[in-house]
Amino acid sequence: MREGRLTSIPAHRGKRLVVLDHLVRVFEPGVRYPEREVNALLAVWHPDTAALRRYLVDEGLLSRDAGVYWRSGGTVEV
Repeated sequence: MREGRLTSIPAHRGKRLVVLDHLVRVFEPGVRYPEREVNALLAVWHPDTAALRRYLVDEGLLSRDAGVYWRSGGTVEV
């Protein structure tokens, strides 16, 4: 990370999961997000929003249907 942004997406799955768990916290549980809004939230962290979206969905942290995304996993603050 540099200046609060990812310089690269980790290739190692374990490290990537730590990063993704941190990123998914910007999504509120129970809220549905259009893809445009997901991209805007992820662009704050890294320009490759498509890769971040794909990783979040593949790891079960976000779910999607018909261009709408919602949080489905990750650590939740209590």
